[in-house]
Amino acid sequence: MPRVKLQTHSYALVLVSACLLLVLSSGYRAGFGLFMMPLSEARAWGRDVFGLALAVQNLSWGVCAILAGAMADKYGTLKVLLGGVVIYAVGMVCMSVSSTEAQIISTAGLLVGAGIAGTSFGIVLPAIVRAVPEEKRAWALGIGTAAGSFGQFLVVPAIASVVELFGWMHSLQYLGLSAFLMALFCIPMSKFGGANETAQGDTEAFISLKDVALKACSIKSYRLLLFGFSVCGFHVAFITVHMPGYVVDLGFHPQIGAWSISLIGLCNVLGAYYAGVLSGTNSMRALLTAIYLGRVVVITLFLALPISVLSIMIFSAGMGFLWLATVPPTSGLIALFFGTRYMSFLYGIVFLSHQVGSFAGVWLGGWLYEQYGSYNGIWYFGIFLGIVAALLHWPIAEKDYSECLVCTVRTLQD
Repeated sequence: MPRVKLQTHSYALVLVSACLLLVLSSGYRAGFGLFMMPLSEARAWGRDVFGLALAVQNLSWGVCAILAGAMADKYGTLKVLLGGVVIYAVGMVCMSVSSTEAQIISTAGLLVGAGIAGTSFGIVLPAIVRAVPEEKRAWALGIGTAAGSFGQFLVVPAIASVVELFGWMHSLQYLGLSAFLMALFCIPMSKFGGANETAQGDTEAFISLKDVALKACSIKSYRLLLFGFSVCGFHVAFITVHMPGYVVDLGFHPQIGAWSISLIGLCNVLGAYYAGVLSGTNSMRALLTAIYLGRVVVITLFLALPISVLSIMIFSAGMGFLWLATVPPTSGLIALFFGTRYMSFLYGIVFLSHQVGSFAGVWLGGWLYEQYGSYNGIWYFGIFLGIVAALLHWPIAEKDYSECLVCTVRTLQD
């Protein structure tokens, strides 16, 4: 077989496997908000309890994403992916039997968050980047991100139906068992995705991750990207967790909330794909600025217009188009700044910022609801943060800073 065809076959297999893994991983995660009301009612908890558990989940995801990224860069992708699958599956099963606040925070929060870290974008997208030719990198990132959104569209309504048929407890157990299917899609990424490339593919010597992090964080554009991405986490996590309950509070059937989250995922299939395409041909800095300003407009209109099923679906479509559209340009900028050698680790640091924002969005949403019986304050705060994020991304300089890491290597070697 000619070399070009072999390479095409290799990265196509990686891309398909990565997309299928992200469909399941992202789909399960997006459905946790559907358990907010039935689980809270069954355990006689306020929404702030399960909200705190999911907030901890996002924080655990972010912290573990750094560790998982460092391990993937050093030891290979396969071990991290398989470990993530097992932890994810066990965590969901344990959620079903958690009867105290400490238990639900430990299972739904710490355990499931760690499992998501090992099976989500921070590990999968760098594997895609290493597998595909450089000229197809932005396009492939868009495809991978869109797959996660398609999982949200496909899996969330299925979870809602399973909960309605079997109840929340058995549904969590079935989801946990089905999560082991993700292991089927891990091996192709290890074989063809460049998981072992980091040990020998680059000419520079391995330097400590602490030095990599310090050097990267000394660069203003990386810091701006890091802080701005936290706003994405705030928006996405708050809406994912609290939108189903918000819709019920407005007097609509719970299925409307499920379809809202599902429609967000469907529309982001297009949004993420085109964000990837545009990232390859346009300024990624300007694209991110436009995305955050677009979110401000969509949320403002949603709050200003009369609430109906139609307005909920229009909001979901608009927000969905912008949902994870931030991921291709954000990960693309990291690859542009520093190359692929430490991408899993450096993306993990930025993603931790995203998850700190997620923690704030989920926890504040639940806490403010319990205090004031309304989500209005958190919606308005989301508008303010969207404006801040746009201002943070605009000054980013789209330059190659990888020589800074090389200089660090030479300095340490001397």
